[in-house]
Amino acid sequence: MPDEGGQRLSHHTASGIAEKVEGAFKGYSHGSDRPLAGYAAILGAYAAAAGVGVAVIRRSHRSIPRTLSTRDIALVALATYQLSRMMTKDAVTSAIRAPFTEYEGPAGPAELQEGVRGGSGLRHAIGELLTCPFCMSHWIATGFGFGFVVAPDATRLMAAMLSAETASDFLQFARAAAQRRIQ
Repeated sequence: MPDEGGQRLSHHTASGIAEKVEGAFKGYSHGSDRPLAGYAAILGAYAAAAGVGVAVIRRSHRSIPRTLSTRDIALVALATYQLSRMMTKDAVTSAIRAPFTEYEGPAGPAELQEGVRGGSGLRHAIGELLTCPFCMSHWIATGFGFGFVVAPDATRLMAAMLSAETASDFLQFARAAAQRRIQ
């Protein structure tokens, strides 16, 4: 790594920086086993993915929409909700989560409760991402945002299908609640 004078940083300097970062991480966590290095890696992956998205947009010479309609925002909100639940809770997608999680039991209709595997490293951080619909929503909403620029019609179609599934899920819950009241 070049320093300010254009010379390479010594191994000793790099080790010192790594020790300072590690010390800052330990100071942050007050002795708790937090996967901060794993979080940093995930943030780096997110930044890289966003950078690729921007590069694709620039290369395609597409313009970024100045606004999105209320309809598009509502579609994306519902679709993001649904896709984040599917990715983090559905039994069918547990095969994707399995290397990073452990099955604990059912968590409700068509959803699983899973624990996160892997101490304090990257595996644990990925497990947290893959079991947290709130965390996953950020990634999914970003993907929809890029989709509106690169392929707006396909993005609207996908968002509409996921939004319809969201509405269907809530109707299933309403029907089940109504049946319980009748019985």
